[in-house]
Amino acid sequence: MRRQHPRDLFNRTSLRSLTLAAAMSLVGAPMVHAQQSGSTERAKPDRAQAAEGDIRLDPVMIEGVGADQYTATVFTGAEIEDLGLDNIEQVLRMTPGVNVNSSGGTNLSTIYIRGVGSMYPMNLSDSAVPMIIDGAPVNARHMSLGTLDVDRMEILKGPQGTTSGPSGIAGAIDITTRRPTRTLEGYGRVEYGQQGQALLEAAVGGPLTDALSGRLAVRYSRSDHWVTNAADGEPLANPSDLAFRGHLLWDAGTGTSALVTVEHEAVDQWPNLIVLMPYGRNPSVNLTPGLYDDVGKTFDRYALQINHDLDLGRITSISSYVRASNTDIAAYDRTIMRAQYGYPSEYWVQDQAAEGVFTQDLRISSPAAAAAAWVAGAFFQHSDASYDTPLNTYGAANPKFRDFTTDTYALYADVTYPLTSALKLTLGVRQNWNTTSYDASFWTGGLASFDSRALSEAATTGRVMLSYAITPAIELHAKYARGFAPGGFNIYSTQVADGEPFKGAVNDMIEIGFSSETEDKRFALTGAAYVNWVCDNHLLSYDSQTYVVSAVNADTRSQGFELNGRWRPGNGFELSVGVSYVDATITSSVFGVGDGNILAGNAVPDVAPWSLLAMASYETQLPAFLWLSRPILKGLASYSFVGARPANPQNSLDLAGYHKLDMRLGIAQDQTEAYVRADNLLDDMYDLYGYYAPAFGISYGGMARGRTFVAGVTHRF
Repeated sequence: MRRQHPRDLFNRTSLRSLTLAAAMSLVGAPMVHAQQSGSTERAKPDRAQAAEGDIRLDPVMIEGVGADQYTATVFTGAEIEDLGLDNIEQVLRMTPGVNVNSSGGTNLSTIYIRGVGSMYPMNLSDSAVPMIIDGAPVNARHMSLGTLDVDRMEILKGPQGTTSGPSGIAGAIDITTRRPTRTLEGYGRVEYGQQGQALLEAAVGGPLTDALSGRLAVRYSRSDHWVTNAADGEPLANPSDLAFRGHLLWDAGTGTSALVTVEHEAVDQWPNLIVLMPYGRNPSVNLTPGLYDDVGKTFDRYALQINHDLDLGRITSISSYVRASNTDIAAYDRTIMRAQYGYPSEYWVQDQAAEGVFTQDLRISSPAAAAAAWVAGAFFQHSDASYDTPLNTYGAANPKFRDFTTDTYALYADVTYPLTSALKLTLGVRQNWNTTSYDASFWTGGLASFDSRALSEAATTGRVMLSYAITPAIELHAKYARGFAPGGFNIYSTQVADGEPFKGAVNDMIEIGFSSETEDKRFALTGAAYVNWVCDNHLLSYDSQTYVVSAVNADTRSQGFELNGRWRPGNGFELSVGVSYVDATITSSVFGVGDGNILAGNAVPDVAPWSLLAMASYETQLPAFLWLSRPILKGLASYSFVGARPANPQNSLDLAGYHKLDMRLGIAQDQTEAYVRADNLLDDMYDLYGYYAPAFGISYGGMARGRTFVAGVTHRF
């Protein structure tokens, strides 16, 4: 089967939680605030961050109020590498309070932060949780992208949009890659492990001329899929990922700089999993061998960031263009078809998605020495996208073609002003305008029906926040914020009747919290409690008998709290723990949904009430042995827990909670380290998603990879 590309688009122009956290926030010993609120510079990762006399540790997960005064969980690039988190989805699944629904492929995913997020993806630009790479927005559907040469990854929690980038109702994923420096440096990494896992990665950067620096990073990885195809006894697919990124940084030395970025990633043979439950210890499907050979995704990003300092402040322009294409197959294997209809056939549908997205963000921000930290800017985005269904099991006689054009405009401003030496006030506002056009053609038996529609929306969002240093030890904050995710059109429509647009979603959030750190930086504790009220949340309705998908709106509410602590007792040991509780509920009923009515009071699907991440690292000097004169033992262990959660909005199927334990042990000498890593040591093949088909009384879903061991070597220079 030859891959058929889409038409070329790129050549066309609960208040109890609050009470609990308030009580928690009064806890305190003499501490100082970890990250100074209102600071115009974010904390940078530092491999040498440790108390004097200790072995120098890589920083572990950080939680607190960041420079933009958003509550955030931060993973450093060193931690992402050490834990073997090779793509963005893997990082998100380890974050307390974040839940992910994905089928294991490259283009179907839903992200919930604190119980807020679109209940299944319905269009190609659903911005409940936008993703931002080096200041430029990227659709969160691309969370299967790799973590190549990442400096830090921040999961921002709560409505976004008044400081930069696109708006969002749940939060944002802010990724910063490693930039060129004025010192020649780089690294190389090689890994090999069970199930054919192999990885080659390298990066090098440094000065090219007196004013120009560059950096180039490359990664190739492959593996055998953990699901077996019963038709031939071989792995279902052999996934691979090739990526590179190049940066050129020109710095005139007078407050003017320009950063050019070119990035490419090609992912092949990552299949969407639709496997009959229960899976068993050796999950398998029964499909035509080679069905996923032409499944793949390409992603290209081009960006230009220009900074120029004036007496008034810094002007920043970020221009980016993203071009992506994706070919997926949704396949119901012979096992599922036998359970549904009594005969072992197979049914599959090929979907092809493509997009070309241009974004321009222009802003001016306060100078570093200003008493008040402020930013004001304008945002524009133009997207041409398609989501087509050209083939299915029976051929190309009944294709579906859907085109989408979206323009987004926004103005935003945000200021943090010190009212007193201890009290700061933050005010932000954003005005959004969004227009989307939709054109579709549906072919049946050689006859076509056409649909053409448009949708225009406007929304005003913003935030108000007070932060107060109750003592030099503890800072408290209280915040109200509103976020907006534009509406749109159903990408899965199969007939004209499916073309009715869904409305934009609005989230109103209240949050209170605290942040603290001891003066010697050995102990830090942060916490927050919140309530979200989402109006017209986005909901996908599916009929498992007819395979018809429709888009509707429903209101939801979530409330909860989170606590995060870090302890550095010395002697090379560090411990961090984060725990999250979320109570997420659907608050409006939706009738006439394909596989059953959705009733007010049902839990929001995929959101686990409890989640936890505990990480411990240890380093110590060893006596010389073999040819190693100054060996250092490095150990890292992480334990994550995600509780049971409903798989669908009807709450007719629950997914079991799971425990995931990862461990890493290495011996380092100077800049070289050899290590072994155990991924998913408990061999818990947890659910990526699940679905219940009431007409047939069966359930299906997808599962993560089980326990594997990997060995590797890293050298830095």
